[in-house]
Amino acid sequence: MRNEKGFTLIEIISVLVILGILAAVAIPKYIDLSDDARNKAAQAALAAGASNATMLFSQSILSTGSVPAMSSLATSLSTASYQTVGDYTVSYAASADAKGITVTITGAPSGNMPANASDRTKTFTLNPS
Repeated sequence: MRNEKGFTLIEIISVLVILGILAAVAIPKYIDLSDDARNKAAQAALAAGASNATMLFSQSILSTGSVPAMSSLATSLSTASYQTVGDYTVSYAASADAKGITVTITGAPSGNMPANASDRTKTFTLNPS
């Protein structure tokens, strides 16, 4: 009787089938988690930009006693200290109705921007009442 070492063909095929099943389940889940993380990071950057705008809006009201024009607020927000949030570059513009600020994120490292363009911009109204 010979003593042979190694794996049988059945054992190798079984391992390959198990690895195939794991890959079929794990890879799509990983891709979904990556997309979710990318979208959440973009939402956080937009929220930080909105917070910066709200803070500067409030400071302007407290220091001058009047509501600032959205165009001048957007210009003030375009200084260097408010333009970078994490990996993103944030730009500010007065909204079309001149009652709010539009926050747009750009400049993230390759592959870190949300796939959907609507996830890169947030417009909100500043109401001093």
